[in-house]
Amino acid sequence: MRATELSEFAAFSAVARHKSFRKAGEERGVTASAISHAVLNLEDRIGIRLLNRTTRSVSLTEAGELLMSHLDPAFGEMAAALDALNRYRDTPFGKVRINVPNSIGPFVIGRVIGPLLKKNPNLQLEINATDRLVDIVEEGFDAGIRFGERVTDGMIALRIKPRIRLVVVGSPAYFESRPKPATPHELKRHLCIQNMFPSGARYAWEFEKNGQTVSFQPTGPLSLDDHELMMQAALGGVGLAYIWEPRVERAVASGELVQVLDDWCQPEEPLYLYYPSRRHMSAGFRAVIEAMRAE
Repeated sequence: MRATELSEFAAFSAVARHKSFRKAGEERGVTASAISHAVLNLEDRIGIRLLNRTTRSVSLTEAGELLMSHLDPAFGEMAAALDALNRYRDTPFGKVRINVPNSIGPFVIGRVIGPLLKKNPNLQLEINATDRLVDIVEEGFDAGIRFGERVTDGMIALRIKPRIRLVVVGSPAYFESRPKPATPHELKRHLCIQNMFPSGARYAWEFEKNGQTVSFQPTGPLSLDDHELMMQAALGGVGLAYIWEPRVERAVASGELVQVLDDWCQPEEPLYLYYPSRRHMSAGFRAVIEAMRAE
């Protein structure tokens, strides 16, 4: 088989998995146009239509489904063969793609990156940081990081971090004209920065103490989907922010921010590195797992 033919099969496989030429191109490191051209060449060469295309969607034809059923195990065997060769190398190599929530990324994986790449110079680490809920299999990631309650059923999950929590903070200037809240119920008398998901949906501030739970929905004038911006807004005296504790530890320690309702803020579920299967695990991905476990 010629290299161009193998490339065409790989392009088709990527489109079939992502149902998108753009996402397939991102995975392959080429343009969507190049992916489309490769698939068209494959269809012309074999004389069979493999994909149904509209301006809004891509789906497999019956022939495309049949071809994909053969390509999946074939590419899996190729990956296993390359992984077997990795054992003859001194260090792992190749690309490993990880998805991590943007709001917790810096203090979950940030300290791992430098030592990991220094120890494994042939490793290429691609980290996608987004608070959007991602299907790691559909979007071509090797693994993801999530809280325990959000890990998809059937995934292998490795606990990687102690439980962390969301806390409420405000600037000293903000509290000059307002009393500090003693209970979550008193938050309704404060300016509170609303927390948004990337979808635009707001989420409530959750509190618990002595078995009592309180859910508070802020109605302040500012809504943000980025925790760094929330911290900056709180530092500027805009209002109270509900934010991951590791992100504001230094500001609280320096007195730039004041933490309130501490006894009401309980840890979230543990964090996990999760992935679909131990089969065909590359040496590079094993290196990532070992680094995350050590951290």
